[in-house]
Amino acid sequence: MLKLQTLEDTNRLASAIGAVALAGDNLVLTGDLGTGKTTLTKGIAKSLGIHRTIKSPTYTIIREYLEGRIPLYHMDVYRVENGASDLGLDEYFEGDGLCVIEWGNLLQEALPLDYLELTFKRTEETEQARELTFSAHGKRASDFQKRILERWSA
Repeated sequence: MLKLQTLEDTNRLASAIGAVALAGDNLVLTGDLGTGKTTLTKGIAKSLGIHRTIKSPTYTIIREYLEGRIPLYHMDVYRVENGASDLGLDEYFEGDGLCVIEWGNLLQEALPLDYLELTFKRTEETEQARELTFSAHGKRASDFQKRILERWSA
């Protein structure tokens, strides 16, 4: 578990993720509404060298940002009720960029086989304080988590 006390901590984590992400990495973000999933994604995009405005793709499902160090595929599947396996997301999961999937836990069997899940939970300490739990699903995800935490600790 990782404790983020401030927005600066969240941005520092986003910076670490963006710095070590490799093409083909998949990051699933889960947690209640307003816990920082999109904020983290904005920071990751910035760290990748993407300067466009990052918006939550709640109604479009996916937004592609191709101008960074590696492409960022930002997905929000909160409104996907059925047919997730018909969306063609596999092409992104196995593609040339980093996939960040908000509410990815809702995809269930349509999730990639290998992904790193970050679960956000508010704490009572401050308005911006969060506890973040990492769950690696697969070898690639374990390696991704290790790279992130090494960068975070440096």
